[in-house]
Amino acid sequence: MIDSRAIIDPSAKIADNVEIGPFSIIGPDVTIGEGSVIGSHVVVKGPTDIGKYNRIFQFCTVGEDCQDKKFKGESTRLEIGDHNIFREACTVHRGTTQDNSLTKIGSHNLFMVNVHIAHDVIVRDNCILANDTNIAGHVHIGDYVILGGASQVHQFVKVGSHSMCGTGSIVLKDVPAYVMANGNSAKPHGINIEGLKRRGFEKNDIKVLRNAYKSVYRKGLTVEEARGELLEFLKESNTVQAFIDSIDQSSRGIIR
Repeated sequence: MIDSRAIIDPSAKIADNVEIGPFSIIGPDVTIGEGSVIGSHVVVKGPTDIGKYNRIFQFCTVGEDCQDKKFKGESTRLEIGDHNIFREACTVHRGTTQDNSLTKIGSHNLFMVNVHIAHDVIVRDNCILANDTNIAGHVHIGDYVILGGASQVHQFVKVGSHSMCGTGSIVLKDVPAYVMANGNSAKPHGINIEGLKRRGFEKNDIKVLRNAYKSVYRKGLTVEEARGELLEFLKESNTVQAFIDSIDQSSRGIIR
């Protein structure tokens, strides 16, 4: 299951049923969990932990040194969960000591062709990042986020759970949970209603989220002025809490 033309460092820990294609290079301090499939011409550099049942297609580079000029070769890590797919030519870099020395990817994510994940990025679970999307350093991406093709996310931005950014979006500020965004620079375009329906959100929860969105984006209120109304909506549906949290935790300010 490991092609004889692959180069595997003796210190790498490879589960028994992992497949590795020809001309791939697996470096030291790399762990690959059971059921994972590494295609041909893939480079994995450690320290990197790859979980179970991941599939990494040809020409991907995983766990490489970051492009931050402050990086001086310190020991930093990349952690990848389970059941992720990395299509052709994706690049994923390890963290830096200026943050938590860690880039972390959750489980059940799809990274399409030529996606770049920079240093210190956190991607949670069940996300889809379409072709040619670039995620800059220190970005945090929540659960069930969809980023359209060629989206560009600025460093330190937070993209909230269940949000969606359209094709070619340039995201310079934080995107609150549940919000759809698009454009250069990205602007809000309502709640991600179809996505929430597909994930089983109740009609009342979606209705309350729409009203919460209107308080922030349709009434001409400042975020602080809208917060009182958001707390009232929280009494109607606890799904509003994620919307409130993503606003409260914003360091760059939210898209408006």
